[in-house]
Amino acid sequence: MEPASELSQFLTSRRAKVTPEQAGLPSYGQRRVPGLRREEVASLAGVSVEYYKRLERGNATGASDQVLAAIADALRLDDAERAHLFDLARAASAITPQRRRTGSASQPIRPAVHRILESIDAPATVSNMRCDYLAANVLGRALYAPLFDSRERPPNSARFTFLDPAAQEFFIEWEKAAKDLVAALRQMAGRNPYDRALSDLVGELSTRSDAFRVWWAAHNVRYHQTGTKRLHHPVVGELELSYEVMELAADTDLRLAVFTAEPGTRSEEALNLLASWAATPDQLPGEHPATDGAGRG
Repeated sequence: MEPASELSQFLTSRRAKVTPEQAGLPSYGQRRVPGLRREEVASLAGVSVEYYKRLERGNATGASDQVLAAIADALRLDDAERAHLFDLARAASAITPQRRRTGSASQPIRPAVHRILESIDAPATVSNMRCDYLAANVLGRALYAPLFDSRERPPNSARFTFLDPAAQEFFIEWEKAAKDLVAALRQMAGRNPYDRALSDLVGELSTRSDAFRVWWAAHNVRYHQTGTKRLHHPVVGELELSYEVMELAADTDLRLAVFTAEPGTRSEEALNLLASWAATPDQLPGEHPATDGAGRG
């Protein structure tokens, strides 16, 4: 993933999404392209047309935070898009590429994190920025049994979602879940465009999944921090769960996700039933190297 090209394509895609009416500009006659013209973005941001054109060509050298913020305002970017713009601009303007250390699919999980997982009375998982599932408590493994049992190895949310047919039955709103995942991967790629393993994952998914390739090209980004998942579990049926994702500050790009059900709902009953099912050892999904030790205290 080349930062200059990514910056160019991102700005072009965001500009196409903003109409003159949304930007408070008059619209005269028929337009040849959707969205704003480059001249209009430059005017709204208070920069010269040539400066903005240079930035949209991927040249971010000398672009200050103030200028980037003004362009973000002109393009009506949300928080995730704004952060993505800054990430791409920093990467595109760097003389020496900044390579951040990122967690691998075989990264060991600290004993303290395992103890935290097992102390949580709800499904909980730990994953890295590439969506590899590195650890889970017993209930987390039971909830995501189809993913942990998938033939797509190592256990990875993106591979499961786009490459395993079981995912379209597991995720009740599969298209929404899939698009959200692509947008989250886009945001992660902007944070570290030189992560070889992440680039390899994107290349694999683009080659093997038409849907992923189309949605990746849309350049949408979003934070994957909180929301609702609707699942059809093969043992307990439908579940509607809220999730919260928290970064582990002491571990490079690792995230703890916890899932809960609204009290008094059918989903809470199903989650309790799942806990009973998970308590029987021979009913649990098979152990896999990538999550070995997920149940240890």
